Amino acid sequence: MLFDKPLEGFGLLEHAMLRKRKMVQASKREKKRERERERERERERERERERERERERERERERESEREREREGEREREREREREREKERERARKRERERGREIESERESERERESEGEREREIERERERERERERERERERERERG
Repeated sequence: MLFDKPLEGFGLLEHAMLRKRKMVQASKREKKRERERERERERERERERERERERERERERERESEREREREGEREREREREREREKERERARKRERERGREIESERESERERESEGEREREIERERERERERERERERERERERG
């Protein structure tokens, strides 16, 4: 060190005091540098914590995006299921209309058959009346002969 040996013009006591003062100053400077290094390390730890918080926020945004994509996918699947249900309801309505037409057609055929039967019965009654008139004329001729 600079003050390891006595300087010209200084006594041992002055030299020791000067040396002590220089050592105290050096110690203070070292402590100050150490405090500054510690503050820098703390600032670095804080920056690292902030980077970690930012990474966590980014991961959370990504998870939320994933959940939103999942919700959108579920909504799309629900819309597709609803479209399928609507198609099935439409097919059911179509089957019902077709069945209604078949029933009406059957009823119409039944009415036609009834109507045809009624016409045949009417024709038969008319023939019966004609035969009855014929028998009546026959009896009339029998009376005239007899």
